[in-house]
Amino acid sequence: MDPREISIHEFSYDLPQEKIAVYPLAERDASKLLVYKDHHITESVFKNIDTFLEKDSVLVFNTTKVIRARLNFRNQKKQAVEIFCLEPASKSQELTQAMAAQKSILWNCLVGNLKRWKEEDLEITKNGITLYAKRIERRDLSVLIEFYWKPADLHFSEVLELMGNTPIPPYLKRESDVADQSRYQTIYADTEGSVAAPTAGLHFTESVLEKLQKRSVNTLSVTLHVGAGTFKPVKAEKMAGHEMHAEWIDVDKETLQSILKNDGKIIAVGTTSLRTLESLYWMGLKAYTNQQATLQELEVKQWDPYELDNKGLSLEDSLLALVKWMNAHALGRIICHTQILIAPPYELKVAKGIITNFHQPQSTLLLLISAIVGNDWRTIYDYALSNDFRFLSYGDSSLLLK
Repeated sequence: MDPREISIHEFSYDLPQEKIAVYPLAERDASKLLVYKDHHITESVFKNIDTFLEKDSVLVFNTTKVIRARLNFRNQKKQAVEIFCLEPASKSQELTQAMAAQKSILWNCLVGNLKRWKEEDLEITKNGITLYAKRIERRDLSVLIEFYWKPADLHFSEVLELMGNTPIPPYLKRESDVADQSRYQTIYADTEGSVAAPTAGLHFTESVLEKLQKRSVNTLSVTLHVGAGTFKPVKAEKMAGHEMHAEWIDVDKETLQSILKNDGKIIAVGTTSLRTLESLYWMGLKAYTNQQATLQELEVKQWDPYELDNKGLSLEDSLLALVKWMNAHALGRIICHTQILIAPPYELKVAKGIITNFHQPQSTLLLLISAIVGNDWRTIYDYALSNDFRFLSYGDSSLLLK
């Protein structure tokens, strides 16, 4: 099967609005857990996930932190204009650099009620800070905006933290509230940069992590900053017409070496961790082929896994080549974009399973699930729908093993 020929309509199911979890449960680890292994489904509660994991398994978490990316301005007529910060305007600027900017910065944004915004600079004053938004130009899918603020010595991350609102998903059909500031964030979130949470991690608590440690389940961390493209619908008739969004990943050399030592034991916590892990294999393949490649040349493009000839290259040889490349370029970490699309007939190179929530119909995330469990995704989703599982970001969880 060529993934370009996939019709997204083949990955549709009926998701009633009442099945979507609009609010999180009172306790993170009280969510239901569906376990799929060897074509068999078991139901449990997330706080018991340790009992379904083999000893010496390795969970890989995405430690990205959601920024308060929604800013509520008003024009001269006091009409609301909402600005949703997507990404820094400079594609080459790392998110950590952008978040540390002082005085001013350019961002690509979505703008609600754009017609209300004429030529004037918008401003908000809050918490002793004044933030200004200057409209630079309209682009195909976004608006280029210059933000500047007083006091100018504040970092942009501090400005957003004090001025912005949590960017909960649009399908929740409600405004964010104070509770979302903590609940739409994993307990291990560390590096600011995402405009959507890696929601598979929302179920983890300190208690669950302690139980995993007692069972000798180890953990590793990677970073993928989730962009608004995660909500981008597939509108093309065939996947060949869909452009996958690119996102920043950040993985250090020590993590690569740990993955090497634990080959065959890796379980991704969420689709973002999985996309990061699988990207590493293809980056390693490129490094194996060309040790003189630039970092940009190592970046994974949408169709790379289906066009590149890996000649049966093992995960070990791939990651060793990537570590060798890093040593030659005096790099302790890989920070770059990935645009990887995981869809049938993709076969996992790094992970042997995934912890994940239940995803929207006709989404690239559902294609990713199908690449792991095949057509059994329908059986899994039918079971979840018939047994009162809650869907999407604040919904219940699943553990899917190859």
